[in-house]
Amino acid sequence: MIEPDAALPVRTPQLPEPEGFTDAAAAVARLQEIYDAAVAFLTENFAASLDGATPEARFRAYYPEIRITVTRFTKIDSRLSFGYAPEPGTYTATITRPDLFQRYLEQQIGLLIRNHGLPVMIGPSTTPIPIHFAVAGQPSLNVPQEGVLSFPLRDIFDVPDLSTTNDDIVNGLKPRARDGSRPLAPFTAQRVDYSLSRLAHYTATEARHFQNHVLFTNYQFYVDEFEAFARQALGDPQSGYTALVGPDNVEITDPEAPLPVPERMPQMPTYHLKRAGNAGVSLVNIGIGPSNAKTATDHIAVLRPHAWLMVGHCAGLRNTQNLGDFVLAHAYVREDNVLNDDLPVWVPIPALAEIQIALQEAVAEITQLEGFELKRIMRTGTVATIDNRNWELRDQSGPVHRLSQSRAIALDMESATIAANGFRFRVPYGTLLCVSDKPLHGELKLPGMATEFYRSQVARHLLIGVRAMELLREMPLERIHSRKLRSFEETAFL
Repeated sequence: MIEPDAALPVRTPQLPEPEGFTDAAAAVARLQEIYDAAVAFLTENFAASLDGATPEARFRAYYPEIRITVTRFTKIDSRLSFGYAPEPGTYTATITRPDLFQRYLEQQIGLLIRNHGLPVMIGPSTTPIPIHFAVAGQPSLNVPQEGVLSFPLRDIFDVPDLSTTNDDIVNGLKPRARDGSRPLAPFTAQRVDYSLSRLAHYTATEARHFQNHVLFTNYQFYVDEFEAFARQALGDPQSGYTALVGPDNVEITDPEAPLPVPERMPQMPTYHLKRAGNAGVSLVNIGIGPSNAKTATDHIAVLRPHAWLMVGHCAGLRNTQNLGDFVLAHAYVREDNVLNDDLPVWVPIPALAEIQIALQEAVAEITQLEGFELKRIMRTGTVATIDNRNWELRDQSGPVHRLSQSRAIALDMESATIAANGFRFRVPYGTLLCVSDKPLHGELKLPGMATEFYRSQVARHLLIGVRAMELLREMPLERIHSRKLRSFEETAFL
């Protein structure tokens, strides 16, 4: 944290003192009260500073905080993977945007109170709110570039601080606060705020539109099919879906309403088929490459989705595969190289039974094939992910030998990254790919390969992804967020 100039007085807002709560809804309401007061204080003083006069004080406001002190070991239902502190100690979490995370916070705080029989303390933290994040929800206010104002911004307001904007918690580095308390949640408030702003930039949709079930794809065909499915769902009162949101936050509820294409498409166009309780489906077109896959999942992870799946194109590596066949990944070869520092390649990325079953059931339901017949169009096996799109142009002896040793049946540039980041962030993950080319067997991905049969498979593929999410939606939260994704010592919050 950048300390203020000692010559300037520091002004802070009047905020409620820490208070204990045994009701989760009341606790979240107090978090909202503190957050609103802090943001209002910062935005009002920032707006006043834009008049040009150099402020004669430094303005600082703090994120709200949840704190609980557990004094003894508590016997917890061994089936649970979250909702409790692992051992005695003090645990804290800074919180941002309680309005956006209300349902999540009430759920997690409620579990903590119920499992330990203790109140949670709600009050201001010691982490300042950066002015950039405070004004993010104010369209009329923008933080100018350095040098535009008549005073150095950092002299008057707090700015983002990398010491609290990182992935140390989820990466298992076990950071402690200055007071010795341990983390209660997987992300700090500044880390969450950073990702919320990045999501708006990359997807051109606000975080509030994201649903708890996220599909990733790498091809525009899937976006077209998703919009078609969404319009059909909006026309069916029994579907439960209420709206479709596209880039620039355009929202439609009428299946015949236009969904304008932005003049400038974002880097990762995103569409949200909404349902009550954020139980719908979001589709993110991440484009091509592991860097994009990491970027998208790095930021979506702070929303704590219940599942994310990759439904995209891949190269089939077996001669018995046909264009349009499906690949259900049950293992991954990681040669994407974008997560090596965060999650070493020796860490296994296991298949999750709940996801695998949902995907296989969805394939069977949509294709009307079962048992041995299903094997005609779908194979389960290892998916290899690489960071070189033109790997075919290199000497084939090395890559082909490694792929053969790994028993890989498909190759792409995103799936292992998305699965590995799901593992790292404790977000249930899975992969169902569609074979678009067979480079080892002379069928390269060329424009003429997009046959009508292949296009029809893309439509079915998208429907399978959505149907799998609908099956997962019916699963109890404690089952989908299973113990397989939790390490030795975890945060209490999911």
